[in-house]
Amino acid sequence: MNNRLWLGFLVMIAVSAVSVPLAAHHGNASYGHAKQITLKGTVTEWDWLSPHTLLKMDVKDDQGTVVNWIVEWSAPSSLINYGINKKTFKPGDEVTVVMITPDNGAPIGRIQRVMLANGTWLRG
Repeated sequence: MNNRLWLGFLVMIAVSAVSVPLAAHHGNASYGHAKQITLKGTVTEWDWLSPHTLLKMDVKDDQGTVVNWIVEWSAPSSLINYGINKKTFKPGDEVTVVMITPDNGAPIGRIQRVMLANGTWLRG
């Protein structure tokens, strides 16, 4: 095998080895034993980020204590197809979020759908 052909072969192997892990996705493993809950709260921040958008909201628990929740949703490139964009939520908006959350008690979740104050449901 000449040097040029050998170098091309090594480059092809290197590119293949790097590209396979890059194509992997972390998935929803942290929600393996998740339960579905519905929370009503006030938006504090809407992070329009990749690979997942984040909706941050304040929710009062059963004792009246405010709990800061962080719930992830799909990527902006997916949500835009459902009419959801970086201006959909603003601080102070009242929302009802249906989500799955791990059973460890952490105030985090994965959004399934969101109802706006006007009663409109958003899915993404």
